[in-house]
This record gives sequence, structure tokens and C-alpha cells, in this order.
Amino acid sequence: MRRLFNFEPYSNEFARDPYSVYARMREECPIRYHENWDTWLFSRYEDIATLVMDERLGRTMDHVMSPEQVASYRDRHQWQAAPFHSRYVKVSVIDSEGELHSRLRKAVFRLFTPVRVNQLRGFIQDLINRQIDVVESEGEFDFIEDVVAPVPGFVIGEMLGVPEADRPQLRAWSEDIVQYFEPERTEAHRNLAEQATAEFAAYLTELTAMRREAPGSDLVSEMITWQDGSDCLTQDELISTAMTILMAGHGSTIDASGNGMFTLLRYPQQMAVLRAEPGLIHTAVQEMLRYEPPLPYFHRYALEDMEYKGYAFKKGSKLGFLYASANRDEACFAEPDLFDIRRDPNRHLAFGGGVHHCLGNHLARRNMEIMFNTILRRLPRLRLATTAGQLKWKTGITSRGLVSLSLLN
Repeated sequence: MRRLFNFEPYSNEFARDPYSVYARMREECPIRYHENWDTWLFSRYEDIATLVMDERLGRTMDHVMSPEQVASYRDRHQWQAAPFHSRYVKVSVIDSEGELHSRLRKAVFRLFTPVRVNQLRGFIQDLINRQIDVVESEGEFDFIEDVVAPVPGFVIGEMLGVPEADRPQLRAWSEDIVQYFEPERTEAHRNLAEQATAEFAAYLTELTAMRREAPGSDLVSEMITWQDGSDCLTQDELISTAMTILMAGHGSTIDASGNGMFTLLRYPQQMAVLRAEPGLIHTAVQEMLRYEPPLPYFHRYALEDMEYKGYAFKKGSKLGFLYASANRDEACFAEPDLFDIRRDPNRHLAFGGGVHHCLGNHLARRNMEIMFNTILRRLPRLRLATTAGQLKWKTGITSRGLVSLSLLN
């Protein structure tokens, strides 16, 4: 008889060590129904890697329902209670399918090509140097707040054309919107996300008007030309896409960088190797993302009645993919609980897969590559200011990151 155990992703115990729980899930119940979320959870790499490519699954069901069914669904799920969030976040490239998703994904892809990201190398390097200048003479500092936190907002702000003075606000909006993605959420979470979305939408509307009058080389100016041209982005789609770029690349990059720094400190021999061989930074960052992925969970819906490995899923069933568990699956990775900066190949799922594979992965990895090579070169004596057991991790299932990371220089 299959043994069952509690799955409590909002507990501090789980936050400190989710991987032992994931290991039990992979062994005892790799496909498990979670009643509180009305969701089927998948924990093995093979299943998740297969299902993210399955065209019978999608992030929304709008494109396989009639307009009447869509309206009824949105009414049942109280979309009207958060009109700005529903208008700009729930219909983004992340949460769309079919022709709409293809069109929006094409637009975002053009914004995040490797060539375009490489053009930001100098800007990213200068920004990280300025952050390290501030902490270099400090005896103790918070790596996340003092070094990492400003980086993605300033980089994305630079790309979007947001004036430098306004860029710190991007982080607050992003965090307030993203917190509503958790499966267990309250009216207070919804209200916070709605307020942030409304404020951000108003800001982007004003910024768009300014760029129409005085275009620049930024992404908002570029998307305006699509809006007026053959790509036909609507004003709502332009604002939604700009928000998505911020939300998808902001908090996750902060979490990934904090997780990566902590992991290097846990494995000082690996950190020493990376200092001696900075050319290993690409595989090192890939391993950081595998070992402690910032986005450990994503879900999709069954677009039709379907069967998988003897399990029958009705149309509309929610399937949840535990990417963090898949990344530690011994069936795919040799010694998965070992951090190895030379690991290659490294087919991790930190960026998801299929048509919803993260298009901002080039930018996220470039930020981290420049950051860690610079830190290891300029701050050679870094160490934890406290024990690993005293560190506090965020609770929840949609993000994985430290609340703070105090270091001694």
C-alpha cells in the first residue's frame, strides 16, 4: 500500500528543505492529487519533460471555449473583482494560448534575442561594479538587498526606457503582482496585486504617450511601431507585455542570484575552482539554476479529456509541475544532490519547456554570469555572516529564494 505524507509547501520546514520532500514524492507518489489546490502534482523529470511538450495541455482554456463559456468561467473566478489584474496580467504571453500566444511570443522573442542581450553587457557590468563599489569596504552586508536587488530592475528599466529615477519602483510593483500567483491566496493578496497592476498600467500608459511624441531606442518605442504596423499589438497588449517582461525577469533573477551565492558558499571548493577558472561561468550558472531553481512550480490545464500513464484527466483538470523536484531527479542527473559547476550536459527545467519556455533566459543567465565573475574577482574573502541554518527562506511554491543573505567581506 502506498504511504502518504503531508505536503506543506507554506511551512518553514519545507522552505528550509523542500528537496527531501520531493525525493519522497518521486519515490512514493510521483503523480499525486493535491486536494487543497484541486491539482495533480508531478515530481519526476521524465513526466514533466514529456508533459510540458504535450499540446493537450495549456496555460489557459480560453481558446478551446466559446465566448459564453469564457465569460462564465471568468465570472465564476471573480475576474471582475480585480479588473486591472485581469486585463493586463491574466491574458499575458505567459497565460495565453493559440494565435494570441503565438503573436505575443513572437513579439517578446524579438526583444530578447542573444544579440540584443549581448549589447547590454557593458551596461550590466557597469551596474554591478557600482553595486560592489558600495559594499567593497563594508565588513558585513546583505548580498540580496545591497548587491543583487537593484540589478534586474535597472537592466529591465534600461531596456524598456524607464527613467533611472523611476526604476526602483519596478521592484515593488513586480513583487506585489507576483505574490498573487501562489495557489493559496487571499483577498488581501488580490487587492495588493490589483493596486500594483493599476499603478503600473497608469505609468506605462503615460510612458507610451511620451515615447509616441519622442521615440527612443528602447523596447517601449519599438513596440509602439509594431502597434502601428503589421504586428498589430494593441495598447493593452503593449502594456501587458511590458509588465510580463518585468515580472518574469525581476524577482526570479534576484532569487536565482541569492540562491547561487549561497550555494557557492556551501561548496567552497567549487567556488575556488570558479575563481581560478572564470571560463566555467556558463556551466556554473546553469548548475546554480538546476540546484536551486527560483521558479520551482508551474501549472497547466488539460484542454481535452486525456490519459497519461493510466491516469485519466478530465478537460479543465489542473496539472502542476514541480520543476525543482525534476531538477534533483536521480533518474536524469548523476548525483543530483551534488553541486558540480562542471556538470555538462545539464538539461534542467529551471526555465520550463515547450511553447512556454522562458524567453528571458538569455538575459537572466547573462546577468548572473557577469555578476558572479565580478564578485569572485573583486570580493575574494566572502563568507557567511551567520550559520546556514539561521537563514530564512521564503515560504510558498511558486518562488524559491532567501529573504536575506548576510555576508562578511
